[in-house]
Amino acid sequence: MKKINIAIFVSGSGTNCENLIKYFSDSPRVLCAIVVSNKTDALALERAKRLGVPTAVVPKAELNDANFLLPLMREYKIDFIVLAGFLPLVPTFLIEAYPRKIVNLHPALLPKFGGKGMWGHHVHEAVKTAGETETGMTVHYVTPVCDSGEIIAQYRCALSPADSVDDIAEKEHQLEMTYFPLVVDNILRETFQ
Repeated sequence: MKKINIAIFVSGSGTNCENLIKYFSDSPRVLCAIVVSNKTDALALERAKRLGVPTAVVPKAELNDANFLLPLMREYKIDFIVLAGFLPLVPTFLIEAYPRKIVNLHPALLPKFGGKGMWGHHVHEAVKTAGETETGMTVHYVTPVCDSGEIIAQYRCALSPADSVDDIAEKEHQLEMTYFPLVVDNILRETFQ
């Protein structure tokens, strides 16, 4: 049986990237074939290398160049793309090449706290400022419009007025660590039956 090759796109520290790689490390069905980052100094690249997964740095010019990015995806026989803390907008040509085969993890309950500028700590600060009583994570399909794709799964946690921005971030991150690999696994099962 041919394995499903996934590419993980990252921009930052890569805790979710590492979690996905470890989750699928013994999978007979799924291979984390490559980790792609737009930043040369992303800690995620070191995590991937330590776990034996090939990496590639794709700066903005190459990210928006179909003649660079699509051959890279073909080289690693990529079937599916997971955005795990990837900040740039995904180019339309890549979305068209992988229809309903690119998903993103967002650290809030979309449609709230999504869109341009809503990433990382900015999201948790906005949640705190709004006085929300809950937060959570969303996994959605990627479209050309930031954070607007069809929602696949959401997980929630309660917040208290005493929670700091760091507390909110930690609670939401625990949801990611618990549920993100499971959601990706379920999507792959449904997509590649």
